[in-house]
Amino acid sequence: MAELFDSYASDFAQLTSSITAKLDKEVPSQAGEARKATLRRADMEADEADEILSQMEIEVNGFPQSVKSKYAVQLRGYKAELEKLRRSVRTQVQNAGAGGSRFDAALEADGDVESGRSSYDPQAQRQRLLQGTSTLEDGSRRLQESHRIALETEDLGADILRDLRSQREQIENSRDTLRQADSNIDRSSRTLSKMIRRAKQQKLVTIGIITVLVLLILLILYGKFS
Repeated sequence: MAELFDSYASDFAQLTSSITAKLDKEVPSQAGEARKATLRRADMEADEADEILSQMEIEVNGFPQSVKSKYAVQLRGYKAELEKLRRSVRTQVQNAGAGGSRFDAALEADGDVESGRSSYDPQAQRQRLLQGTSTLEDGSRRLQESHRIALETEDLGADILRDLRSQREQIENSRDTLRQADSNIDRSSRTLSKMIRRAKQQKLVTIGIITVLVLLILLILYGKFS
């Protein structure tokens, strides 16, 4: 049991390290849809980590009392660590949303200024419109690509969660089977012990009967020849 718990702990550590790296290194250097996509991946990894904690909690509940408290304390520490990361992700998501709004407002303000200036220069206005159209098309392509990546990431995360749930069910079924096998072995052991005791008792009774018969035969023979 402890080995499986340690294996879950290793997987949990890898996920939290990945989330921390995204929050500390990737997100600060990104903006717009790229930043939001990174935050979505971090949130999905947090869900995976939470699923692993559920598996670990199941393991802890099956531990003997002598070691259960030790692993329960460790599990509480993992939960606190994950909750802290979740708060950081939520904060970054809120900041990303607010930043996006400010960025859109700035674009609209710049557009108003440029429109005001363009009234004095039709050629410059046409050039800016062409550039704006190109920028919009490029932004649309990037949004579509980001959306595609987000969908693929969500599908991958859903597959991973399904695999984890399936593994959890297999582990629970295996544990139930082992418990049933242990119960059957205990009953078989008790039955064998009873059979051995009875065999020994029957052997002693048989030896006693044979001894009595031998003594009787000796007495009869002694009576005949004396």
